[in-house]
Formats: sequence, structure tokens, C-alpha cells
Amino acid sequence: MSVRELKNFVNGQHVPSKSGETSDLINPANGEVFAKAAISNDADIDAAYKAADKAFEEWSQTTPSERQLPLFRIADALAARAEEMADVESENTGKPRSTLVEYEVMVSVDQIRFFAGAARNLEGRATAEYAKDHTSSIRREPIGVIGQVTPWNYPLNMATWKFAPAIAAGNTVVIKPSDTTPASTLLLAEIASEFLPAGVFNVVTGNRDSGRAMIEHEIPQMVSITGSVRAGMEVAKSAAADLKRVHLE
Repeated sequence: MSVRELKNFVNGQHVPSKSGETSDLINPANGEVFAKAAISNDADIDAAYKAADKAFEEWSQTTPSERQLPLFRIADALAARAEEMADVESENTGKPRSTLVEYEVMVSVDQIRFFAGAARNLEGRATAEYAKDHTSSIRREPIGVIGQVTPWNYPLNMATWKFAPAIAAGNTVVIKPSDTTPASTLLLAEIASEFLPAGVFNVVTGNRDSGRAMIEHEIPQMVSITGSVRAGMEVAKSAAADLKRVHLE
């Protein structure tokens, strides 16, 4: 069986790790190595965040309708490649292939379409007149670059839940999937790149040190992690150092 190499997806293209280091990916269903994934270091994380930061300059200025259309197209493209994605996710996680199109791939398609619709339903409400001739209101603006870390159990779904609402609201993202299950997230980024400007959706792979570098980097204005309570506590402590916003699940 051939073992393929999975590279990071940064600024619209696949790139190897700066160090050239990789880790084996094992199909849990048969115990066989099916791929090698890049182990990202500080330089890899920095490159991904800089690409996202650069892309944010223009993406944050797009209108809701301009963000909605590529999300719908991503959903349609994912649906068209559902069988391919199911093959990847089955190898990625060891889950039965027969369940994946209906219960994970098409669920992700539906969720991307939901957030595409939500992009045009953001609200800004008038609050009151607190001073003569002045009206206070709430204005919703993109946060910025968001660093996102996803777990091993539902790699495609978890990546969808993180990237789609963030991008719909005008943010750019760098996602680090679990070191054991990065394959489907990388394919998702490749599909999305057909419709998004380079740098809006980036994926870096790696280990715990890679994840720590994701959280501690100075560029992201928000970090989001799905993981253990212990991991959430560490992320909250780290984010407090420079007042990053956090989303913990």
C-alpha cells in the first residue's frame, strides 16, 4: 500500500513543513500507516497566520452577500465530492464507510449552507439616545484572524463548525486538526480554496507543540478549541496573557 504525504495548506496551496518533519497516520480499522503528515513548528504557524492576516485585509471588507456565495459553492462542491470525502474520512478515523456520506459529509454540507444563509442575517440594533442628537447602536464587525484546534472524533464536522461561521462573519482562519486525523480537514481546505481568496482558510498539521504555538502566537485575535477540560484551561490561561477572545468546547 502506498503511503502518501499530507502537507499543510497555506495561502491557497499545499506546502511542506519548514523542518521536513512528518508523523505517521494510522488507520484505526486495520492498524496500517496510510499517510505521513507534516509536523508544523513555530515558523510554519507563523507563515499560516501571516497569510490569514494578509487575507483579512480584503476579506473583512466584503459584504455578507459576497461571503455567502462562496460558502454555497463550497457546500455544493463538497456534496459533489461526498464519496471521495467519505473514503478519506473512513481511512482517517477508521469509521464504517457506509455511514459517512449520510451522517457526516452531507451533514457538513447542510451546515455550511446554514452559515451561508446566516451571513446575511447579522443584526445591529439601536440601543438608545443617551445624549442629545446622538444615537447609540451596536455595529457587528469581523474579529480578525481566528486560530482553531479540532479533535479526532468528527474531524470534518468539527472543522465545518469552526471555519464556516467564522468565514461567514468576515474572519479568516488557521485550523490545526488532531495530529491523528488531519486528512479530511486538508481536503476540505483544498475544496474551499476553489471559491475563497488565498489565505482565508488555512490548515496546519502537527502535534501538541504545534497546537501550543497556535494558541500563543501574537496574530490571532481569537482562539477556539474543542478538547479536554485540561486543554481548555491551558488555552484560557495562555489567551489571558494578551487578551485573546476564546471559544472553549
